[in-house]
Amino acid sequence: MFEFHWPWFGLLLPLPLVLPLLWRERAGGGRDADSDLEGQRVTLRHPHLEELRQAYQARRPRRQLAGWLHRLLLVLLWIGLILALMRPQWLVPHTEVSSPGYDLMIAMDASHSMEALDFTVEGRQVSRMQVVKGVMGRFIDTRAGDRIGLTVFGSGAFVLSPLTVDRNAVHQLLDGVEPSIAGSSTALGDGIALGVKRLRQRPPGSRVMILIADGDNTAGSFQPLEAASLARMAGVRIYVIGVGSKQARIPILHEGRIEYWDDLTMDEDTLEQIADMTGGAYFRATDTRALEEISRRIGELEKTETETRTAFLPEPLYRWPLGLALLSLLALGLFPEGRRRFIRSASRA
Repeated sequence: MFEFHWPWFGLLLPLPLVLPLLWRERAGGGRDADSDLEGQRVTLRHPHLEELRQAYQARRPRRQLAGWLHRLLLVLLWIGLILALMRPQWLVPHTEVSSPGYDLMIAMDASHSMEALDFTVEGRQVSRMQVVKGVMGRFIDTRAGDRIGLTVFGSGAFVLSPLTVDRNAVHQLLDGVEPSIAGSSTALGDGIALGVKRLRQRPPGSRVMILIADGDNTAGSFQPLEAASLARMAGVRIYVIGVGSKQARIPILHEGRIEYWDDLTMDEDTLEQIADMTGGAYFRATDTRALEEISRRIGELEKTETETRTAFLPEPLYRWPLGLALLSLLALGLFPEGRRRFIRSASRA
């Protein structure tokens, strides 16, 4: 489909037709003022006037052709410039089709507490962050057709990936998350609120948030239960995965060495309340059974129907009229005789 982006510039097209009328009125007034002096003018005759007239008549057709060609080039130059100003463009239809699926927003704790070494895999101590990456990485790989987003929260909450069907991209972003990447504190409530803000723009019935946290809230503007109330009002179900143990003293990898901290115990009560308030469920990130249960629960929800949207992408075409104007300007320089003829005819008019 063709259109002009700025069609009102077309009002300038008849401008060259209006200007000669205004100039003619001024010129006519000047001739009236000098009419009294016409009788006093002296005319000098050329001694070979007849030969001069015959030579002029022989060259007249060529001069007339040059004059008309000059006029035509001026018209083409003006039309080309005005058409370029009007920004002609061709609208190319682009159709986007979204397949049915769920809208899953992963809200992940990235505070310093995720460095705690309170899990053991094959006899080796691993951090909470390592457990989360392994668990959620396998979960993302199994969610074909779903739209998955990723947010992290520490001292603040941030979006790493909007909702997308590109699971590989989300998986790579997840692998790049490190403890304290978003600050050393834990803004659990802000992490929930940010995920709700992103999900409420999606159709109802498939708004799902997967919250990975240790239950502590030490920063942020929202309290966890307050943010959970917002999620309930927005129709967002929160499935909570709790990471962390109930040990009194927890080893943590701090600046390359292992230290023992006493304030990293997990607050399971808060996490369970968040899940209950939003109609979700709470799981412990200890093995793959939690993932299987989450997948089963999500499968019971209503999928978002297929969406088809058509957008028209403009393809600019101003180069063509601008090229015409440049060629006309170049050709005008090749016909100086036509310009002189044009000026004489205009002055006689």
